[in-house]
Amino acid sequence: QVQLVESGGGLVQPGGSLRLSCVASGRIFSINAMGWYRQGPGKQRELVAVITSAGITNYADSVKGRFTISRDNVNTVILQMNSLKPEDTAVYYCNAVWRVRVGVLSDSWGQGTQVTVSS
Repeated sequence: QVQLVESGGGLVQPGGSLRLSCVASGRIFSINAMGWYRQGPGKQRELVAVITSAGITNYADSVKGRFTISRDNVNTVILQMNSLKPEDTAVYYCNAVWRVRVGVLSDSWGQGTQVTVSS
């Protein structure tokens, strides 16, 4: 099993910045990729950014050029969010995809952290 704990959410004005952290524990050397998803009010959960164990990244079009995902070490992923907009308001969830055994993957979710962008 992989457990995830997020931190760093809060209230910020439009144009401001926030830094989200996610720390994984458990079978961290089985993790293939870690990422961030978000769910805004009345919306479905959507991918924000993901980074693989090889360092390959992918971003939602809506955050390209503003958000940066990185891995601080083998079990920590960071989401640096700049130039925040009100539409970025959402609960942000950390996700990890990990190998149960050869050919079998599972995923784990954090509890979520609220990001509110408002003046």
